[in-house]
Amino acid sequence: MTFATLTILRPAASQCFLKHFVFITPAVSSTDFHYEANNKAHHTSEITGQRLILRRGQAFTITLNLHRGSQPEVDKVQLIAETGPSPSEASGTRAVFRVSGPPVKSSWSAAVQNSSSSSVTLSVTSPANASIGKYSLKIQTAKGTPQTSALGEFILLFNPWCADDSVHMQKDNEKQEYVMNEQGLLYRGCAESFSPSGWNFGQFEEDIVDICLKLLDVSPNYSKNPGLDCSRRSDPTYVGRVVSAMVNCNDDRGILLGRWANDFPDGTPPSRWTGSVEILRQWSLNGCRPVKYGQCWVYAAVMCTVMRCLGIPTRVITNFDSAHDTDGNLTIDEYYSVSGQELKLSSDSVWNFHVWVESWMARPDLPTGYDGWQVLDPTPQEKSEGVYCCGPAPVKAILEGDTDIKHDVPFVFAEVNADKVRWVVGSDGSKQKSLSSTRQVGSNISTKAVGANAREDVTHLYKYPEGSKTERDAFARAVHKRNGISDITPNGPDAPKPPASGVIELSIKLQKTPVNGEDITFYLHIVNKNQSSKNLSITTIAQALRHNGRPEDPCWKNTQTIKIGANGETKVTLLVPYSKYGASMLENDIVKLTAVANEEGSNEMHMTEKDVLVTNPTLSIEVKGTAVLHQEIKAEITFTNTLSETLRNCLLTLSGIGLIRTKYEIPIRTVGPNNLVRVTIPLTPTKPGSRMLTADFDCNLFRDVKAFKTVEVKRAY
Repeated sequence: MTFATLTILRPAASQCFLKHFVFITPAVSSTDFHYEANNKAHHTSEITGQRLILRRGQAFTITLNLHRGSQPEVDKVQLIAETGPSPSEASGTRAVFRVSGPPVKSSWSAAVQNSSSSSVTLSVTSPANASIGKYSLKIQTAKGTPQTSALGEFILLFNPWCADDSVHMQKDNEKQEYVMNEQGLLYRGCAESFSPSGWNFGQFEEDIVDICLKLLDVSPNYSKNPGLDCSRRSDPTYVGRVVSAMVNCNDDRGILLGRWANDFPDGTPPSRWTGSVEILRQWSLNGCRPVKYGQCWVYAAVMCTVMRCLGIPTRVITNFDSAHDTDGNLTIDEYYSVSGQELKLSSDSVWNFHVWVESWMARPDLPTGYDGWQVLDPTPQEKSEGVYCCGPAPVKAILEGDTDIKHDVPFVFAEVNADKVRWVVGSDGSKQKSLSSTRQVGSNISTKAVGANAREDVTHLYKYPEGSKTERDAFARAVHKRNGISDITPNGPDAPKPPASGVIELSIKLQKTPVNGEDITFYLHIVNKNQSSKNLSITTIAQALRHNGRPEDPCWKNTQTIKIGANGETKVTLLVPYSKYGASMLENDIVKLTAVANEEGSNEMHMTEKDVLVTNPTLSIEVKGTAVLHQEIKAEITFTNTLSETLRNCLLTLSGIGLIRTKYEIPIRTVGPNNLVRVTIPLTPTKPGSRMLTADFDCNLFRDVKAFKTVEVKRAY
């Protein structure tokens, strides 16, 4: 028979010091980890009540049930907590600690809560800087030869509720939004016209925490040095950087394969996805082979799921008119022919939108002032220290133009605040500057508001008001710190010509909001600010625009000549027929309109452009009745075909964490012109609280029309 001795520290009733008692107990027969109570206290009960999932820096309770009939012997008892394949005390992945009293901030500790002849209940506390991951907990006796017995296992996560944790977040409503909320909104479109779509993050689905930890375990960092990698998992900066690299598969066994084309062979179009859980499960079940396919909003949404699951407050950010600066000079150069077609003379581009995440953490590795939101971008654009990842880049550093701060601040600064220069290239190869703008990059930077299905504009966190002295000072500081220069304008004999002194102003105005299936009507507004009349040859083209800023070949072109009087203005009404642009809309929803005016008898060229979001017919969801946990209700989904032609190969897909156990896929063969489709489905909620039902309608002419509905699920009483 083996015996164990527990040293119990209890405070004396009238003294402030601890008095030692020796309590002799038989050896442990079993352990009660109080799964439900501990998980509820640690904000992980949404995941499961069948195993222990904890947050660091916070006490948890275990009860040691003891063998009967043993004879007491004085012995010392120690607990051992270990994580990783080769745990060690030096690396912080192994802790050996006695049952000794109140918690100590910087180390593991345990104290007795209560005891009897048959059990001892302990309060165990992990340090607020412990590595996250899967842990084993053991008990060790030290009579003669030490004997170690396993008590059980648990998972340890970051803890934004703990003031000493580097991911601590003060406000409860923000923790609820950025850690606990399993659904959210993603904003897409163009700067002048955008809308949200619903997304189910699903970070508390029971298997997702295991998949997220597997993601860390298959990273190249872990493969190279498992002990060091597990030790560094105490640092959210490090973990965020690893996750940023692992959500894409460009360097590793990451989750998503990207594709920016009009076909998606053997995979799912990025626009089809409505949640992260299906993607993460598919990756895990298929042996960590990449899931086909992702684009920026899918990468960001999946990363948001992983980070929230690990306990790091995270939100999804959309930046409209987002620059991709490939040469690091903080300027985006665009080149156009005299007919208005964009020329691929520069690898720089401006995406009509780009999506990344922000995660909340302290940055003790940086000078003071850079704690808080950090940009992390898993979309594989440029390499950072040899790996396709980006961040964490402090939002404060981006605002101030501190491009010498790590990680990847210059790249993100350019995304939101690069200057844009547009050149028109003549038939002889000469270049004329058509536009030099400090205002056309980075606008309407958006995220979901806290506690509401509404948009919060966070542009002011990234840059000062456009054109203000503070904003220009930040830009100059960014250029100086990045390149050591204050003037980035090309000079010399080969430099492009400056704009002419005479002014012709062009602008494009829509007559009404374009709807897919209808003609696009707009007018070209022309203003002559010269003292003489002008004869202008005007070419206007339309191109389908991918969201990364790369246009397709022109689908429509119009050329005409007009005469405009001195100091005069005129409007030219134009129309792009649906028959011309419709076929290009299957994988795109934006049309780029470009107009170039050439002055007769001179080399002067003037240009304007406008990105137009073409809206699809409305898909709607209505929930019938009050949603109550485990009670069936009905949801009705309706769609009207507004086109004058029949839709074929239609598919309606519905999903919702806590509302539907597996997604519904409902094939609909055809939908005739102006016909209404109505589908009713049953819902049986399995989780209480705010839940999101998402719907996706796909067919041969419309790609993935979206809808979402928030459903408040009540508990049955």
